[in-house]
Amino acid sequence: MAFDPDRLDRRDAELIATLLPLVRRFCQRYLRLHREGVEHLPQGSAVFVGNHNGGIFGPDLLCTLGTLWDALGAGAPLYAMAHDFAMRQFVPLGRLLQRLGALRACPENAARVLEAGGQVLVYPGGDLEAYRHAALRDRIVLGERTGFVRVAQRAGVPIVPIVAHGAHRSAYIFHEGAAIARALGLHRWGRLDRFPLALALPWGLAVGPWTPYLPLPFPIRLRVLPPMAVAPDDDPTATRERVRARMQAALDELACAGPA
Repeated sequence: MAFDPDRLDRRDAELIATLLPLVRRFCQRYLRLHREGVEHLPQGSAVFVGNHNGGIFGPDLLCTLGTLWDALGAGAPLYAMAHDFAMRQFVPLGRLLQRLGALRACPENAARVLEAGGQVLVYPGGDLEAYRHAALRDRIVLGERTGFVRVAQRAGVPIVPIVAHGAHRSAYIFHEGAAIARALGLHRWGRLDRFPLALALPWGLAVGPWTPYLPLPFPIRLRVLPPMAVAPDDDPTATRERVRARMQAALDELACAGPA
């Protein structure tokens, strides 16, 4: 059967429940995850907005999903918007991610989840944030994207920012590779605007956005911020900047606090 990265009915709650103890153990023992603000997570529909570190498959994604699965339950209708590169360029990976609740990242899919009463996890910064230069590791980068705000407005649900610190140490990105991405036409066929060059294990030199990094056992701190209401007439750009500012303030505090 042809793979459809937009289907909602492929989420496998039993698989998630089976994997959750392993995810919990890995996050707690290897990454020494410290979580704050979990009491802010709503049980109803919401748009969870995270920051990206350490590549598209950075350890912060596992920490965030594990925290949400723990708090909401494996059976909760939680879906994560996954990049086209993961969902459509590598179909076997896309099939697996779909069973964990991944959908192709687009406003239409996020809206469908919320209309069905679910929750959606988005990373508006995408590859712009995941592959930012190491010198910018403590900066929230959301780009010009406002789709997540418009989706929350139309559905009448809150935006819940979730900020992670520490996962950027998975790799030292010394070149973002914007010019390389343009030369290769990555945006046209993969919706990617970065072709990073990084120092990372186990490769030494990691080339390109598809190279996974071995996550080093650096501690990760994660903070869930209070839900932010979005009115139908709020300006999406101003709202995005309000979300970014709150996330940046939290990231600054986590960076100053150091390891948990």
